[in-house]
Amino acid sequence: MKDYGLVSIITPCYNAALVISKTIESVIAQTYSNWELLVVDDCSTDNTLQVVEEYIAKDVRVKLLKTNKASGSPAEPRNIGIKNARGVFLAFVDSDDVWLPNKLTEQLLFMEKKRCNFVYSNYEKISWDGARNNRILRVRKVSTYRNTLTCCEIPCLTVLLKRELIENRRFMKIGKEDYVLWLSILREGNVAYNSGKVHALYRESRNSRSGNKVKMIKEQWYVLRKIEKINVLQAIFCLIYYLFRGLFKYMK
Repeated sequence: MKDYGLVSIITPCYNAALVISKTIESVIAQTYSNWELLVVDDCSTDNTLQVVEEYIAKDVRVKLLKTNKASGSPAEPRNIGIKNARGVFLAFVDSDDVWLPNKLTEQLLFMEKKRCNFVYSNYEKISWDGARNNRILRVRKVSTYRNTLTCCEIPCLTVLLKRELIENRRFMKIGKEDYVLWLSILREGNVAYNSGKVHALYRESRNSRSGNKVKMIKEQWYVLRKIEKINVLQAIFCLIYYLFRGLFKYMK
């Protein structure tokens, strides 16, 4: 396969010993081989580090970084990953999620054909124990700043983008940190495209932040009003759409 350049994959983790093996193995299984995996540990207290180090011993492409103190958010680990990334492309996968083998290959081919620099994909929800039941989430085909204000349909675990788009941007330590970053990129006229395929498995967790629906609604309102500073009427319209779309995702 054509070599498109190094892909830097960033994985924040905290106490992920039970699941991170599947994540790392899904990266190692990629049909596109020019990548580096930057696992950034947020001061885990279980044996996560031991698990990661076992993979480092077997594959030099897997690397381990650490925060100086527990941040309690994926934002700081991801930022450390971005700072240390050497790739032309950046991708993100959390320590409890899984990529399908052709994820990078098919997205890179799509980017070349579409002549774009920001791509994402559909994904499948799986249970905590990894059981699959064809619960496919199909997100919008094209994401612009305008339609992303209504609802973020750019799943972080599926994103692949040119590093040049990030520039000096970083994840903010707030709720919906990935949403805020995508908006900052799209606000400048950039467009993100859906590859049209399912490329990742999202593991549901009882302890995930997305489990608190009321909190998520408050965070969405905060992004619209305080970060993007759109007017009240527009924010209400966007929030209503967000609620309907969220109901659809919940039913999946």
